[in-house]
Amino acid sequence: MSSLCIRNAQIVTMNQQEEVLIGTIRIENDRIVEIGPNLIPLPEDEVIEAADKIVIPGLIQTHVHLCQTLFRGQADDMELLDWLRKRIWPLEAAHDEESVYYSALLGLGELIRSGTTSIVDMETVNHTDFAFQAMAESGIRALSGKVMMDQGFEVPQMLLEQTEASVKESVRLLEKWNNYDNGRLQYAFCPRFVISCTENLLIQVRDLSQHYGVKVHTHASENQKEIEIVQVERGMRNIVYLEHIGLTGPNLILAHCIWLDEQEKEILRKHRVKVSHCPGSNLKLASGIAEVPDLLSRDVALSLGADGAPCNNNLDMFHEMRLSSNIQKVQHGPTAMDAKTVFRMATRGGAEVMGLEDQIGSIEVGKKADLAIVDLNDFHSYPSSEVDVYGRLVYSATRADVETTIIDGKIVMRDKIILTIDKDKVLRESNRSIERLLQKLPFIH
Repeated sequence: MSSLCIRNAQIVTMNQQEEVLIGTIRIENDRIVEIGPNLIPLPEDEVIEAADKIVIPGLIQTHVHLCQTLFRGQADDMELLDWLRKRIWPLEAAHDEESVYYSALLGLGELIRSGTTSIVDMETVNHTDFAFQAMAESGIRALSGKVMMDQGFEVPQMLLEQTEASVKESVRLLEKWNNYDNGRLQYAFCPRFVISCTENLLIQVRDLSQHYGVKVHTHASENQKEIEIVQVERGMRNIVYLEHIGLTGPNLILAHCIWLDEQEKEILRKHRVKVSHCPGSNLKLASGIAEVPDLLSRDVALSLGADGAPCNNNLDMFHEMRLSSNIQKVQHGPTAMDAKTVFRMATRGGAEVMGLEDQIGSIEVGKKADLAIVDLNDFHSYPSSEVDVYGRLVYSATRADVETTIIDGKIVMRDKIILTIDKDKVLRESNRSIERLLQKLPFIH
């Protein structure tokens, strides 16, 4: 049995009462077993002294593309559909096993470094085993799956699948990786978005997700041109169409949901569909600003994600928290999207979207030990006296302030050094991999 004590920290619990405590957390194996002000470590405990530091629930990002981390800087200053057709799809089509593996490790290192302990990830069409292998080695908690694409305009041949082949490979991956390492890794069916998928494929995804009891993760209503295409091809708006074919429900995770009408918002609420808000990506691709305060007022389950590195250029949850708050204040006033609301989306909100609210998202006895230790003793976050801790975390903190990351009770980053990933090797191999892919695609540059 492994045991760990984190002593004398300020603990932002995010429990139902949203208590903030000064005390000690005791962990055995993968679980939090005690929280209190006067806990005395046992002789077998490893002890982390955390006086004047903040312990937070591990941050949860509910929309990322690890397979795209390698493409950072390769698709700047473009709108979504051009971004996909001219850059991202050709690059994904060029991927090989090694490049998918190092792209995933590069992203995972960045995520863990910034206190993210759980992700909802969408891979590309091919070589998904190698992304799962990277996730397994890194220690991250993840819900992931191969992307599914059986139609589309200007889709490279290497990404355009036969429907049954796409389904067969998805099921193979599910049966191999779902519930890996006592459930740390889980599988989701990942049709890319409506315009990349035939109705036959989406209906099979609906039935298979119900059969296996797993999530469906897709994009929806991110871009106005995308919605226009769906209306022409399917005869109705995006969310209405998803309801029409029976895909809307509590196991559906939709990334973006920027351009919604009243009917679609009501569908999300009625069917308890989960939504991942990605403000950094939405701004950089000029897609728009999601009506997050309105969705929250309707009790739609909302969470945060960075999306992919080539449409954001970083995977930093602190950046996403700050953006998600500030972009709403311009239209809705300074009290909109207050710091506690945003931090709740980054923790408990993410846990609800993943369907793991009874396991992660808050620091409570019996829950998984997914935590981050943040050191805000620096110029940019002082003075600290009489300052709200949520404001410090959302408006002042950066990923560089994360000192330690713990997932499943295991220390995966200590003193800002990641223990599960060879940083130097990943940086070196990432450069080698993108150079190899770009040689296949001379038209990119």
